[in-house]
Amino acid sequence: MPAYRAGRAVVSADGRSYKLSSNESPYGPLPSVVEAIARATSEIHRYPDPGAAGLTAALADRHGVSAEHIALGAGSVTVAQQLFETVGEPGAEVVYAWRSFEAYPVLADLAGATSVTVPLLEERHHLEAMAEAITPRTRMVFVCNPNNPTGTAVHGAELEAFLDRVPEDVLVVLDEAYREYVRDGDVTDGLAVYRGRPNVAVLRTFSKAYGLAGLRVGYLIADGPVAEAVRKATVPFAVNHLAQAAAIASLAAEKELLERVETVVKERERVREALIAQGWTVPVTEANFVWLRLGERTADFAGACAAEGVAVRPFAGEGARVSIGTPEANDTFLAAAGAFRGL
Repeated sequence: MPAYRAGRAVVSADGRSYKLSSNESPYGPLPSVVEAIARATSEIHRYPDPGAAGLTAALADRHGVSAEHIALGAGSVTVAQQLFETVGEPGAEVVYAWRSFEAYPVLADLAGATSVTVPLLEERHHLEAMAEAITPRTRMVFVCNPNNPTGTAVHGAELEAFLDRVPEDVLVVLDEAYREYVRDGDVTDGLAVYRGRPNVAVLRTFSKAYGLAGLRVGYLIADGPVAEAVRKATVPFAVNHLAQAAAIASLAAEKELLERVETVVKERERVREALIAQGWTVPVTEANFVWLRLGERTADFAGACAAEGVAVRPFAGEGARVSIGTPEANDTFLAAAGAFRGL
């Protein structure tokens, strides 16, 4: 079975190191969040609240949903694993686009489910083909929106048309790990879709925009029976005490946090425009990264960036995903990309 490969760090000969391979926030947690974590350290000799009642209540209040519609896990990828385990059995099929989030095939194999992959069309989900790929054996469909690693997003009208074709007994999971970075008004918020469709679930995370990747907090919002089933697949005490405290504090500081997100969005647009000016073809991205279709040049490009101290995420024979970092990191990457093109 395939193994998940995390983004790596590199160091140039002169000691520079910019990790743009893992879609992390370039900014640390806010002071109020750090204070909450510090206070919580005095209690780490105790087990965390297994139901994360405080965090669940805060999320329910933030999104205007019932607490019974929320399931938590150690990052959204772990909640995705719980979903795969909930539906997985010999013969069960799970449909998703490819290329998409690299963990999907790993999670499907672990759950004993069969992956049915549908190629992207011009770097975007081919929803019509995905609907046609659904069979009586299909238990679940994943739509990564925005898509990792291309950054492209599905618009509301096409998503609704797709959902109209999905049988009611097939669960559709909208993986929205990068939702906070979306600025295209035509990209529907998954929570608005779930409210009218019991077979739609939404995945979110605190790892990206909220800057808590190192603490691992993710959650699902879905109809009651779906959320209950996912909670049953949760490892006891999966969300640790510090993570719960940090997530609650992050929700309280959300306005300030989202100002940082806006800074990343502005840098994203600057980086994309600079790449286009260099002659690259870069799809419109609604996430905190850009995608370059490089084909057989992918490894060479990643090597050229690494020589300058910039770690990118290469997908052999396909392309490279580059996270948006600090302005200094982004400028170093742009210089490496320009040099690769001989500029």
